[in-house]
Amino acid sequence: MVVQNNSRRSFLKVSAATGGGLMLGLSWLTSCESDKAKKANPELVMPAEWVTVNAFLKIGDNGVVTIMSPNPEIGQNVKTSMPMIVAEELDVDWRNVVVEQAGLDTENYTRQLAGGSQSIRHGWEPLRKTGAMARHLLVAAAAQQLEVDAGELRTENGVIYHDGSDRSLGYGEVASLAATLTPPEEVTLKDPADFRIIGHGKKNVDARKIVTGQPLYGLDVQRDGMLYAAIVHPPAFGMSLKSVDDSAVRGMAGIRDVVTIDARPEGLEPQWSDVNAFPKLVAVLGDNTWRVLNARKALKIEWERDSEPESSEGHRSALEALLNDGKAEEARRDGNPEAAFARAATVVERTYYAPFLPHNTMEPMNFYANVTADGAELEGPIQTPEFLRKTVSALLDMPEDKISIMMTRMGGGFGRRLYGNFGVEAALISKAAGAPVKLVYSREDDMTQGTYRPEYLVRYRAGLDEDGKLIAFHVRGTGANESPVFANRFPAGTVDNYLAENLSADTNISTGAWRAPRSNFIAGAEQSFLDEVAEAAGKDPIAFRLELFDRAKSDPVGEDNDYDAERYAGVLELVRDKANWNTGDDKRGVAAYYCHNSYVAQVLELEMKGSEPRVTEVHCAVDCGIVVNPEGALNQIEGGIIDGIGHALYGALTFTDGQPDQQNFDTYRLIRHSEAPTAIHTHFVENGIAPTGLGEPSLPPVIGALANAIYRASGERVYEQPYARPRQLKG
Repeated sequence: MVVQNNSRRSFLKVSAATGGGLMLGLSWLTSCESDKAKKANPELVMPAEWVTVNAFLKIGDNGVVTIMSPNPEIGQNVKTSMPMIVAEELDVDWRNVVVEQAGLDTENYTRQLAGGSQSIRHGWEPLRKTGAMARHLLVAAAAQQLEVDAGELRTENGVIYHDGSDRSLGYGEVASLAATLTPPEEVTLKDPADFRIIGHGKKNVDARKIVTGQPLYGLDVQRDGMLYAAIVHPPAFGMSLKSVDDSAVRGMAGIRDVVTIDARPEGLEPQWSDVNAFPKLVAVLGDNTWRVLNARKALKIEWERDSEPESSEGHRSALEALLNDGKAEEARRDGNPEAAFARAATVVERTYYAPFLPHNTMEPMNFYANVTADGAELEGPIQTPEFLRKTVSALLDMPEDKISIMMTRMGGGFGRRLYGNFGVEAALISKAAGAPVKLVYSREDDMTQGTYRPEYLVRYRAGLDEDGKLIAFHVRGTGANESPVFANRFPAGTVDNYLAENLSADTNISTGAWRAPRSNFIAGAEQSFLDEVAEAAGKDPIAFRLELFDRAKSDPVGEDNDYDAERYAGVLELVRDKANWNTGDDKRGVAAYYCHNSYVAQVLELEMKGSEPRVTEVHCAVDCGIVVNPEGALNQIEGGIIDGIGHALYGALTFTDGQPDQQNFDTYRLIRHSEAPTAIHTHFVENGIAPTGLGEPSLPPVIGALANAIYRASGERVYEQPYARPRQLKG
């Protein structure tokens, strides 16, 4: 840990062992009011004057402190929970903290990225050490000023007390001196039993602004002289721009310009984040969004086909042919699966399918850009600002230090905003037009140019001996541009003879991460299949899974199993007990899954209304280590459950000759409020382990629990999503 002092941009640099850590300001310091004053005036009062301590922190004359939050906020609540971690170890009063969103700053922060449910996991130890180090330096400074030994001092709510002399100092009173001191090599972190902020529910720091409509989102950005832009892209995948006649548009009222851009010119080496099937676009610019959206309809554009069009029926047939006859990559082999299947008394084989899915964030894609000869200013909702800047730098031939990116709060991301093509487009349009621009997608723009969850197909086989013991397991999966199979996840490690195979089908349809990538499909398929295998073995679904975990705990097969069998079994046992699982005539479904370093098990109950399933209740057990903010954590778990149920029941994006058939919510079905579970009961495991992911892990298993509940309630197995459509009853 290194301190650089005597500068606005001095900071304490902390590197995580994982390499993902976070760099924060030297101090998150406040000269706090006395406890008596706080009781008399509990409401936060903004100060008359601010003092800038460094790039991340401002201290008010009345003790209020502003913290610049570095990570993108997409609704996962890191803008609240990450400051809570530092405030806990710093020992300040949460009521005196104001949080503001920081912009991209790779000099002073690392991993300014929202993805993989990793923000808290990567930041946990660095953030704690940052708070504890700052508190240590403050106490050392106070000891010098009070001329006492530091061991005689204690801190509470941002005040340093010397009980022996009944004296105290606010943190702000010693901040300047603390910044000149040399930090120790080690600091002592709090015992979790002493936490007063972590583990206690805190309201979203943006909640009031959200509900009162104050500017927070990309769509709220307004700048003097700003033009509005709307794009036109090819109507189908496999097509590109040939020519454009804009003569009918340029004379229209309020229209300022029409430009063409190419976001992937020859020679550009794309990054992983540069997923974009339509880099060549036409943009119309004008005084407001309504005018440009209407004006673009008058453009006369010629398109040309550069690859064969793909339709859903043909694409699925290609997946099936690949799954049946394609040469697969062998991802894992334990024992001799072929011999074990040959001697098995019972073999169960089933195939599962899921379609393409759009992200459909409530806030459509948008970005503001102002590109001049001196630099570029960008602002908008982006999960990967550093990667966006790299691409813009390459396309504009402009040094990265001339490009600023400010992150706004996002009205949903779900992985879509990992891919910043809309930010790139805004920058290119601004440069071409020579004006500041706000690009706004329509819903149809996003759904027809979107980066989709891939279409998947997977086949499972299981072999049982005469006693119903699992002796062989085979999983073979394929999908659009990738396989959904995780070779080293459960039930790998629980069976002597195991084979996992991967295949991938090329497509010109753009694909990418969708909430809980790959897991969002494979968990449902795996957990549905295990229920059928349990039934074939004559065993209760939970008891069957626990038998497998017993093997993984006592005598695991292989060394690459990427889960902790004890914790995995623990959530299954917890949900079994909390839901009062009935091994008899129970009409509920169960599932358990591990992803994003967290373990989740669910019991789902539903009723059939005719042929339509309606979920009534869900019990959910979660092992994500220490829960930083229980209120935010519950929101994440419940949101993931509802999202998973909705897309499993209704979600599907299909294509005809490369063109999406569903282009808005009149044809794309989302779950309704009345279709959400009437009750969700969440049970967190309290084990004191460092926290892991929460934004995604509750979604994947609920799809399997839903499928299993449909079977137990209706007698029909489901193998194909969406489940609420006419169901395929054969595997």
